[in-house]
Formats: sequence, C-alpha cells, structure tokens
Amino acid sequence: MDNPFFFHAIKIDQEKCIGCAHCMKACPTEAIRIVNGKATLHSDHCVDCGECFRVCPVRAYSVTDDDIALVEKFEYRVAILPSVFFGQFPDHVSLYEIHHAMQALGFTHVYEIEGGVDILFDAINDIVADIDSEKPVISSFCPAIVRLIQVKFPSLVDNISKIIAPLDLAANYYRKKLSDEGVQPEKIGVFYITPCAAKIAAVNSPVGDFESPINGVINLDFLFNKVFRIIKQGKPNKKVVLEPELLESKALRYCLTNGEAKHVKGRSLCIDGIHNVIEFLELVETEQVKNIDFLELRACDESCAGGILIPENRFLTVERLNKWARYNKKQLIINQSVVRKSFNDQSVYLKQNLALKQKIEPRMIVLDNDRYVAMKKMEKTRDLMCFLPGIDCGACGAPTCMALATDIVNRKANLSHCIFMQRQMEKHNKLSHNHAFKIIEKVWGTDRLNKDCSKKGAKNENF
Repeated sequence: MDNPFFFHAIKIDQEKCIGCAHCMKACPTEAIRIVNGKATLHSDHCVDCGECFRVCPVRAYSVTDDDIALVEKFEYRVAILPSVFFGQFPDHVSLYEIHHAMQALGFTHVYEIEGGVDILFDAINDIVADIDSEKPVISSFCPAIVRLIQVKFPSLVDNISKIIAPLDLAANYYRKKLSDEGVQPEKIGVFYITPCAAKIAAVNSPVGDFESPINGVINLDFLFNKVFRIIKQGKPNKKVVLEPELLESKALRYCLTNGEAKHVKGRSLCIDGIHNVIEFLELVETEQVKNIDFLELRACDESCAGGILIPENRFLTVERLNKWARYNKKQLIINQSVVRKSFNDQSVYLKQNLALKQKIEPRMIVLDNDRYVAMKKMEKTRDLMCFLPGIDCGACGAPTCMALATDIVNRKANLSHCIFMQRQMEKHNKLSHNHAFKIIEKVWGTDRLNKDCSKKGAKNENF
C-alpha cells in the first residue's frame, strides 16, 4: 500500500453536531454513523469528498489546512494557484492586482498550476493510444476520485492514469526553476491554495508517490478574503518579483468540467458530482458500457469550481473563467510575447518525471483479513438482510440496511438497533419496551425524543 492509513482533512466538532443525519445520508461511501446522537467517521471509508461539509446545517464539519504563518519559515515562498482562484474576483479585478496582493501577503512567487497542461495532455494521449493500457483510462486529477476507486471500485485501480497531477507538476517545476537559479532547496517553500479538502489529504498522504513536493496547503476561501481586502484597500505590493504571464484558454478551463476530456483523442467522457461518478463507475465495472478510451471524473459539481472551499457560486465562477479565457485568447493573438514560456526550458526534465513513483493499490473495505472468515461474514450479512426491512430509513444510525448488517457482523451494532426489528422482538416478547427505548437513546442521544420547540422547523426555531 502507498501508505498504511488515509490522512483526513475533514473533521467533526462533536460539540456542534446535533446528530441530524444529513451527513450520513449524503456520504457516498457510507463512512458516517450516528452514535450517542453524534456523527462519527469510519476512517477507512472516507475519501474526503466534502459532501458532509456541504450539507451540515450547523457547520459541525471543518477542514484542516495549514496556517499561513508557515509561509514565513521560508526565504522563497511560492504560491501555487488553481485557475478557479481567479474566478472568485469581480470582472474589474485584474490578474496583476491579484498577483501583487499575493506578494503583499508575503509570497515571493505566484504560479498557476495549469501552466504545464500541454505536457499532461501529451502524456494522457500517449497512455490512451497505448494498446496495452487498461481502458478506459481514468484521470488522476481529482484525489477524491482516486481514493473513491481505491475504496469502492478496487477492480478499476489499474485504469487510473499513472501520471502525476497538475499540482505536483507545477510544484516540481518551480522547485527545479529556483534550484537552477542557485536557490538552496531548504529555502524553498511551496504552498498550494486549495479549493477542496481532498487535495489537503492528498498532500499529507500522497497516493502513487512517497512524498508530496508541497510544504503546506492553504484554504482558498481564507486566502481569497485576504487578497480581496488588499485589492479593495488599493495597497498593491510595488516590489513585484515576477509579472504574471497569460494562460491559454485550455489551461484556464482545465479544472472545469470537460477541461481534460475535450483534449483527449478517442471516445472521452466527462462526469462531475461524486454520486454521478459512482453511478457511472458501477456501469463500467459491470461492463455495461464499453469502448470508452478516457474518463474525466470529478467529485464536485462543475469540478473545482464547485469545491467546498470556493466562496463564490460555482456557476458564476465558471462564467468568469470563461471570460478570462476569451480575454486571454485575444491578448495572446495581439501579443505573443505574453504567452507562458516557462516550461520550454525544462520540458524534457518535466516529461521524464511525470510518472507516479509507486503503484496505486486498492484500499478496499474488507470484512476480515482472513478470506475464509470474510466469506462467512459475507454470508451472514446476506442472511441478516433477510430480516432487515430494506427501507434504508437510517433510524438505526447507519445509512442503509446493508450498512447495518455489515456493522452487525463486525460487532459494531446489533440487530435490535433496527426499529422495525425492535417491534418484532417486542411482539414475540424477546425485547422489553424499556430496553428498546434505551437502544434508541444509545443511537440518537438521551434527550433526542424530548419536546424541543427550538429545533429546526419548530415554532421557536429563531428564538
């Protein structure tokens, strides 16, 4: 395995959690249970997609990123920006103002991760054209999707593209660039401004590599507010280290839906939204869809524009990026000197270092490490499903009846957790009413069934 565990950027504040079960129902990998009236995480199941973060009505979920003060530890501070960062600003804010404000915050260099997408497109097309490649080739761009496949679709792990993500390519490039200028490696700090939690997790426990070239990851929402405040105050940094170069339109749109698939030869499909991805991967896994060369899969609706750390509406972000792309295209036609040329001098080095250093391994959720025991547990799970109602109501504290059956065989729950089975047991005098009530309290908390007019939807909700 690449790492013995998954680092998780998603955290639950038990004090804030009200046990509403919205997160449990939204989780695509059934990683959440309700215990004692609070959401709890099954770490092995979680892929840091952030769906729980989206639906929580009380903001009990948070994302663990790095403190911006970490930047000050390095003499050379490189900010790696995704293009969606620019889509957060009003139309009147220029690229120069954004770069200057970033430098006013302490970054000595600012660089967009999509600068080298031409190299990535060439590499992807080479893989797709290789007759020995597993088809469909699946993009390795979205770390939540990579983890999803490892956990939920292990048979498709070999289909994942074996090239590094644009983030790692950009970080490697800038480290090499500064090193070639004589800067000592220990003086270089590379920081990624992230639109999602999955990339934080990927940096802390990389898949397919031994370590990440990133020193820290900073919340995009947090940094945007700081940058925009500087711009509105009209105090740009006058000591500009590097003037920004214009990205081509395909680079700007790379992080959006159809940003990859559009440029891959052959039959290519793009699918966004993790539940849509799961539905389609089930078709691929069971060979109900065939003859697809490439799949661009993104966990968020509208891809990175829909990341959980994006402050702006995702559709407005897409509209703004498309405006940026059209503007840049006109400027590049007028003045070819502003086109990004940075990769030209190091393209050979970068192409030689595109491959992942480790094999991506499945992290499938197993019932037991002993295959014989696992088979017996699977058989018992199917037996339990004969009794469970199959309603998937979630009243047991598990998202589905199958999830409850799995928890039972793993001794994490009992059949009596199902309220329908409780009625059956009471009917046959196998469970007392008081005991049944205590079971419900164990799942949902001791005060959950008490009258409370202040809860959401009740008459005193706003008091």
